[in-house]
Amino acid sequence: MKFNSLSASDKNLLILHGTVFIWGFTGILGALISVSAVYLVWYRLLIAFVSLFLYFVFARVNFRVNWQAFLQFIFTGALVGMHWLLFFQSIKISTVSVTLVCLSSMTLFTAVFEPLVTNKNISRLEILAGIMIITGITLIFKFESHYTKGIILGLISAASASIFSIINSQFVKQKSAPVIAFYELSGAFFWLSLYLFIMGGFKNGLYLKHDDIVYLLLLGTVCTAVAYVAGVSVMRQLSAFKVALVTNLEPVYGIIMAFIFFGDLKKMTTGFWIGAVIILSTIFLFPLAQQKIADYRTKKQTR
Repeated sequence: MKFNSLSASDKNLLILHGTVFIWGFTGILGALISVSAVYLVWYRLLIAFVSLFLYFVFARVNFRVNWQAFLQFIFTGALVGMHWLLFFQSIKISTVSVTLVCLSSMTLFTAVFEPLVTNKNISRLEILAGIMIITGITLIFKFESHYTKGIILGLISAASASIFSIINSQFVKQKSAPVIAFYELSGAFFWLSLYLFIMGGFKNGLYLKHDDIVYLLLLGTVCTAVAYVAGVSVMRQLSAFKVALVTNLEPVYGIIMAFIFFGDLKKMTTGFWIGAVIILSTIFLFPLAQQKIADYRTKKQTR
């Protein structure tokens, strides 16, 4: 089946899966980059901001917005920055795998938060799917007490990601994804720069090794500017919960790549495969269950 013959929803779903696969690399890059989490995120945002700005200039895209939209994007950017900062800090003080496990809770957070923001009814099916995701990913690794701080930061990071994803699902109905991404990433860069300025963080810690530069360029362009725009654009067709559901593949991709890149492939346990099967089954069976319930309700109403 050709890509052009697919429906808009199916195309966006495929784009989302590709985006999530790219996001799976971010944890690996975060572990490889030697600078602390706050400087890592600052450089990532700077590179992404410059990349999108150059795109707008060379493509001659009008990215002007009114003051109301500007402020909304800038303040949403604070959530984006917080998510990434906590995500990478969690990796630094625990492991890539532990952080990605925590990120899976984004589904449950979205199932709870989305009805509060969009006024839609709470779905028992979504709550059940969120619980199944967490059950599956928890089977992959056993948490140890010395990772407690990393787990807490990872969970807060997942909650903030859930909130700005829900907000973006509303924004994308009015503005284009590249424009939203540009201003939100600019906002995240502004707030983080302000924090560093107040804390005196620009005086030291910005030194980069040669390998860091390469990894940061990859992280800031492909894994941030391109992937962030793609991740926002699919929300025109997909709900925030469905985006969060598919995003749960990021831990699976990331953990597999962590084993491959760091030479720990043999450590993949039976628990990992059981957990991965639960996650994948939930992700792919959820739309079918949702459709079956919708068909049942339609038949019930027509009787």
